[in-house]
Amino acid sequence: MDQDLRLAPRSGPRVTLLDGFSLAAGDLPAAGDLPPAVQRLVALLCLTGRPARAAVSGRLWPDVDEDRARASLRSALWRLRRCAPGLVDTADGALRIADGVRVDVRELQEWAVHVRDPRVAAGRLTLPRPALLGDLLPGWYDDWVLPERDRLTQLRLHALETLAGRLRAAGRYADALQAAHLAVRAEPLRESAHRTVVQVHLAEGNLAEALRAHDTFRDLLRQELGVPPTGQMTRLVQGLGRPRRAAS
Repeated sequence: MDQDLRLAPRSGPRVTLLDGFSLAAGDLPAAGDLPPAVQRLVALLCLTGRPARAAVSGRLWPDVDEDRARASLRSALWRLRRCAPGLVDTADGALRIADGVRVDVRELQEWAVHVRDPRVAAGRLTLPRPALLGDLLPGWYDDWVLPERDRLTQLRLHALETLAGRLRAAGRYADALQAAHLAVRAEPLRESAHRTVVQVHLAEGNLAEALRAHDTFRDLLRQELGVPPTGQMTRLVQGLGRPRRAAS
């Protein structure tokens, strides 16, 4: 995704970090591409709570002395205020994204919490919006981005598998399969995602499709890693037999 500054919808400012950085800045005129330092400032604040200025400057400019890092932070904040005033709250010596700014990463986390909440009825469970399926800031290799990328990937995968299991239990097999396949697509070698696919097929009574899903994963695992599936996977289809070939 292009890294650009775009006009925001009337509902308010929005920051996108999944599949790439973009900032939709309300009714303000587009200000062109944001400098990398400003993009990183906004992204860091979206991924943290309310860090002190010194903590922000130290993480964004770790290779320079403290005075230069603070000067770089002041410059980035000045540029950000010019193109998106009010996006960042600077009160009390700390920095945070202002109230009312929508952030896709936070929406992903809210969806995952919703899916895992046992008080939420199955009828209120939904698949994630396509915009929530991308990787965090692809192409960014900052040391504060990499662990967050891994964390969000695992959060989404576990939520998708949980969602598939809950939808399967509720008899919503088509939606359950979609959730399970989204997890498989994100991590093709993830056995728990493939097990979820097999479990949905079994619950629906599609034994041949359950066997096919098992065998597809078994062959992929053998080809890529040279290992067999775990006992958890093989036990799912144990005793089902194999479809007989029609006589020629």
